Amino acid sequence: MTITNMKKQMLAPELEVLRERAAQLEDENAHLRQEIDDLKKAEEQLKILTDNAHDIVFQLSPKGVIEYVSPKVKEIYGYEPEKLIGELFGMTTPMSELPKAIKALNRVLSGETIINLEIGQFNSSGSIVIVEINGAPIIRDDKIIAVHGVMRDITERKQAEEAARNSAQKLIKAMEDTMQAMAMIVEMRDPYTAGHQRRVTQLACTIAEDMGFPSDQITGLRLAGLIHDIGKVRVPAEILTNPERLSEAERTIIKMHPSLGYDLLKTLDLPWPVADIINQHHERLNGSGYPSGLVGKDIIPEARVLAVADVVEAIASHRPYRPALGIDKALYEISKQKNILYDSKVVDSCIKIFRERGFRFQ
Repeated sequence: MTITNMKKQMLAPELEVLRERAAQLEDENAHLRQEIDDLKKAEEQLKILTDNAHDIVFQLSPKGVIEYVSPKVKEIYGYEPEKLIGELFGMTTPMSELPKAIKALNRVLSGETIINLEIGQFNSSGSIVIVEINGAPIIRDDKIIAVHGVMRDITERKQAEEAARNSAQKLIKAMEDTMQAMAMIVEMRDPYTAGHQRRVTQLACTIAEDMGFPSDQITGLRLAGLIHDIGKVRVPAEILTNPERLSEAERTIIKMHPSLGYDLLKTLDLPWPVADIINQHHERLNGSGYPSGLVGKDIIPEARVLAVADVVEAIASHRPYRPALGIDKALYEISKQKNILYDSKVVDSCIKIFRERGFRFQ
């Protein structure tokens, strides 16, 4: 055996290992090339999606520099995308909105996701448009390397919402005027309680605000309060103005006024339970009220508030059969019956706005 053959024989195992390793590397390289091709295809698909998205897609550096913005920005706002890249994100943000924008960016950089952030932005002509932004951090190796987001123009939607609000306010104003006119009918027949409904409404709404009622719920309470005694238009005037103590039969007739008011209003298609509030404003927690003897939670919140306001105003004011007893007497009476006849939270709120906030009937 020659020396050369001996060397080949000795190196054969190593050569076989090298060949196997070369084959492995070739397979790994092929796999890596495939991954690179797949990544390029994914990037191309992503670019197609972002470039043609209905909304504006953007990416910011952790320092707030615009690294990418989709072409849609030109169609919607008139900006050339390439002129925005490299600029600070606040360049299109009005000064009044800049603190909100900075706060939102800092939240994302702390790891949060921003959802439906509404903020004003300048378009290329200098007009302010309202946009809705959703943003999230891009994290690599446990480090935030960028902020990715989507921005949608909601200017038309906000304008439509504002127009709807204005229409609703006009409708509510028209309804209040109607309720005031109806209230005057009651007062013309019952001059001794002139202004009673307005004063009760004033107190009831103040209590509701103090208790944190939503504004829409307070609107319904206000409309009901203005005409809560509308059922008295069907009560004989001689009973309403009787300066003597009423007989049992007369009291029975008077007690019909909540249900009579309900009958007058129940067919109206209103977005608030006005008829129910009126029907329940003389109900009491322990079931001793009228007309239905409702108990506890069966009485709606607005009616609980109106009940306390109605009693306080009635005690504090003049009536045909007695002089005014004053606020102190009225507050004492509702306090004594708290959680028996009247909702304790409503009573506490009523006392607070008189004692601590200096409420006075106007």
